[in-house]
Amino acid sequence: MHSAAQAYGKVARQVATSRELEANLLLKAAAQLQALCAGWNERQGGRQAELQDALLFNRKLWTIFMTSVTSEGNLLPAEVRQNVANIGLFVMKQTVATSGAPHPDKLRPLININREVAAGLLARA
Repeated sequence: MHSAAQAYGKVARQVATSRELEANLLLKAAAQLQALCAGWNERQGGRQAELQDALLFNRKLWTIFMTSVTSEGNLLPAEVRQNVANIGLFVMKQTVATSGAPHPDKLRPLININREVAAGLLARA
C-alpha cells in the first residue's frame, strides 16, 4: 500500500510540474510581448525582427496546446478542450493580424490571454 501512495505522489508531482512548465512558458511569452508593447514607438524599424520572434514563440506554444487538447488521448473534459482550442484559434488570428499590421493594441489581448491562462494553470497546480 505504501508503494502505491508513493507512485501516486510521483505522478501528482509530474502533473503539477507540467502545469507549472506550461504556465511559465505562457508567462515568458507574455513578458516578451509586454516588453515590446512597453517600448513601442512609431518607428519600430529594428524591432520588427524581435516582434516576429516573439509572435513566433507564442504561436508555437499555442500550436502545442491546441494539438494537445484536440488529440484523442486528452483526458480533459470536452468543454475545457473546446475552450482551449477556441482561445488558440483566436491567438492564431490575432498573431496574423499583428504580423501584418503591427500595433501595440494588437499585442495586449495576447498578453492578457497568456497571463490569464497561466494564472489558471498555477491555481490548479
